[in-house]
Amino acid sequence: MSGVENYNKLLIKFSSNNSNYLGRQFGDKKNLYRSFYQRDRDRIIHSTSFRRLKYKTQVFVYDEGDHYRTRLTHTLEVSQISRSISRYLKLNEDLSEAISLAHDLGHPPFGHAGEKILDYCIRNHGGFNHNIHSIRLVTELEKAYQNFDGLNLSINTIDGIVKHNGPNYLIKQNLDLLPNLNKIKKINFYNQSSLEAQISALSDDIAYNNHDIDDGIRAGLFSINDIKDLPIIGEIIKKKISSLKIKNYLETKLLDQ
Repeated sequence: MSGVENYNKLLIKFSSNNSNYLGRQFGDKKNLYRSFYQRDRDRIIHSTSFRRLKYKTQVFVYDEGDHYRTRLTHTLEVSQISRSISRYLKLNEDLSEAISLAHDLGHPPFGHAGEKILDYCIRNHGGFNHNIHSIRLVTELEKAYQNFDGLNLSINTIDGIVKHNGPNYLIKQNLDLLPNLNKIKKINFYNQSSLEAQISALSDDIAYNNHDIDDGIRAGLFSINDIKDLPIIGEIIKKKISSLKIKNYLETKLLDQ
């Protein structure tokens, strides 16, 4: 029995494993050493679209400082969070990671502001949506193989990217812009995505809510005092400050002795 088969036995019955694997648009040989979704992850990491995330804006443009997040570092943080949560819940962490690594591939430069301008500029030609463009990249624009376009990711991974924000009626309405996706008949645009894809989406929220605050404080846009009374984040800050005060008090007492 291979390591991949042993791993699948550990997954809870609601997770994505070999029994509910939907295949690929273009056939692929089984690999004894990497799962279907590990191969998806590797293909995404080695893609040109993934490398191009390096200089794309999260909140601050990259030349404002090398301590601020870019779209690439944001993606890596989402991937780490989703993998950790999936492992704890005994879901398929490889699938969560693959979806997370691909979820923002379609973002243009300058973040959501850039997306709005680009959408306006080509409004008479279908407009621009980064989620649609992410699918276009992995199914058509990436050129990794001689016989077909795209990365030939598993349909499970593509389904998770399509439904990153839940059932996706927008992509369903724009299938004429995505001819290769239109050929995949196993994606139901009106159903919820897999648990792994939902974990990826939640990890996205966790990541940017945390690091946008971190980057904002670093940039001097606001201080901890400005946000300490906000719901949820305020309680976290108060607990952290309280713990830090106790730690500093104990350290001072020890030094005095």
